[in-house]
Amino acid sequence: MQVESPDFVVARDGSGDFESVQAAIDAVPDFRDAETTILLESGTYEEKLVVPTSKTNVTLVGEDPEETILTYDDYNGKENRFGEEMGTTESSSCFLFGDDFTARDLTFQNTAGAVGQAVAARVDGDRAVFENCRFLGHQDTLYTHGEDSRQYYRDCYVEGRVDFIFGWSTAVFEDCEIFCTGDEGYVTAASTTEDTDYGYLFRNCEITGDAPDGSFYLGRPWRPYAQTVFAHCHLGEQIRPDGWHNWRDPDKEETAFYAEYENEGPGFTPDERVDWARQLTDGEAAEYTRETVLDGWEPLERLADS
Repeated sequence: MQVESPDFVVARDGSGDFESVQAAIDAVPDFRDAETTILLESGTYEEKLVVPTSKTNVTLVGEDPEETILTYDDYNGKENRFGEEMGTTESSSCFLFGDDFTARDLTFQNTAGAVGQAVAARVDGDRAVFENCRFLGHQDTLYTHGEDSRQYYRDCYVEGRVDFIFGWSTAVFEDCEIFCTGDEGYVTAASTTEDTDYGYLFRNCEITGDAPDGSFYLGRPWRPYAQTVFAHCHLGEQIRPDGWHNWRDPDKEETAFYAEYENEGPGFTPDERVDWARQLTDGEAAEYTRETVLDGWEPLERLADS
């Protein structure tokens, strides 16, 4: 998508205002109330990016999600410049801390590969919106980290193998493709807190991939009160008949909330699901609207076609 009058243009060939994405982010006035739109021209930007908490209302727009790529290759266990091993958080290619962050038509990528946890994007700010974005990685691709963060993903593509959508945040995924790759794995690993009303909601999404039949769980609880709901989704043959895993802790079966509603596809086998997961009734499903889960915040106002 093109932007008619962006505030800044980033181009690797020097034809824009900046040659690096981080330089453009740094130029945004701190705690600005108005939106700052940064257009990223096509190219691969190999930078470890930080949108700090002081950079609010920042919008990054690429020319094309397959041609505008934000990437890095850190991973858990890799040594930093001081010889210290990084953890999962430090592996992140992008740190998105500022509230009201928006990204459209971009790829967030971690190219470390099958070396353990390697985050493509860690999202902490509240009211974060992603439209037509790709998140590429292997383990721990998309880190919805902020406990008080509400996040919205529409028409996005998320790829990975192990716990590749994980964290504490409340997040709604609509009309997204969730791609399972590798020999076996887990789509989600929510760590919803006990006092948070909602965790993850996937609506009208397609769960697909190149993984073998029956090789992926829909989720496992990273923390005891994990919440994940798949509603009106098409589940590919990659999804295991039992659906959900307790992370080798039967006690989490009593506290985690895992549910489905009117899913379809070869991976939807409700009669074979674990007995501690749920198929929502019509009345229960009525509570899982975008407005309710996101506590009254309306992300559609910030989308391209709003």
